[in-house]
Amino acid sequence: MKKLLVFAALFALIFAMPLAAAGSSESGSSTLRFGTGGDQGTYYGFGNVLAQRISAETPTQVVAVVSAGSQDNIEMMDMGSYQLGFVQTDVMSYAYNGTNLFAQMGAISDFSTVAALYLEQVQIVTLNPDIKTVADLEGKTVSIGSSGSGVYYNALDILAAYGLGEDDINPTYQSFGDSVDALQDGKIDAAFVVAGAPTVAVSTLATTHDVRLVSIDDEHMDQLLSASPYYTPYTIPASVYGTDEDCQTVAVGAVVIARDDVSEDAVYDVVSTIFNDKDAIAQSHDKGNELDLEFATSITTVPYHPGAAKYFAEQGITVPVK
Repeated sequence: MKKLLVFAALFALIFAMPLAAAGSSESGSSTLRFGTGGDQGTYYGFGNVLAQRISAETPTQVVAVVSAGSQDNIEMMDMGSYQLGFVQTDVMSYAYNGTNLFAQMGAISDFSTVAALYLEQVQIVTLNPDIKTVADLEGKTVSIGSSGSGVYYNALDILAAYGLGEDDINPTYQSFGDSVDALQDGKIDAAFVVAGAPTVAVSTLATTHDVRLVSIDDEHMDQLLSASPYYTPYTIPASVYGTDEDCQTVAVGAVVIARDDVSEDAVYDVVSTIFNDKDAIAQSHDKGNELDLEFATSITTVPYHPGAAKYFAEQGITVPVK
């Protein structure tokens, strides 16, 4: 009986160690789980590059984890399963203020901003040449992201600018990868994809199909920005996917956040590596070319982590801290 009790105690200790170690030390090594996105999306691809670089250059070890995206990352961080996460600026604000997809569960505020890294575009992808405007989506089968996801709310915002709602289309609720498969198989007419362009799933589709991106015209762009000011107008060049013309759309920021209880040293390691090594990072992923200190420190809706604030102060930039 005593042997069994000793074994059980050792078993519990062994499995508790990784959780206790994650982001817990002020000096020395720590391991951070970094919630990203689907394995065909930009969050995971770029997040994996960042994780490898940080782990190689500092005592802080970062592991990129495939996830369901912004909302999932915030919820998993709230439960302590992740210490870092990629989020859209709009979803981050929803969580911090307890609105939209976080209205029922209430505000989640135990996280801080690390840095804004790049803009991610709302891409309305189709293979159907008859779909030329957002208005043409009426009555069509359209993937609008997982129910309650950031993509879902982006899709509803854009549809609303054209006087359309969820009931005016035949909605499906799919990930980027599943949406692309469904487009390829002719099961859906269009899909909303919110990720940095080029997005792997869309690029892969473009190698075998004539991909089209649906633009937002000037009149409806003004209506959208008036109703949802957290969007930024953005043009995706035709060269990105080999489309016939540039696409006028909107973008939201892609931001890295951290749990408040992650050590200052660990977050400093994260943000200093990202910006000190941005040229080397750009050689591994295109999004590295978009890293910019001014944009990184532009978040006003959620205060910054002290570890991030320390690095930015060294660069002569003051950011709000809790």
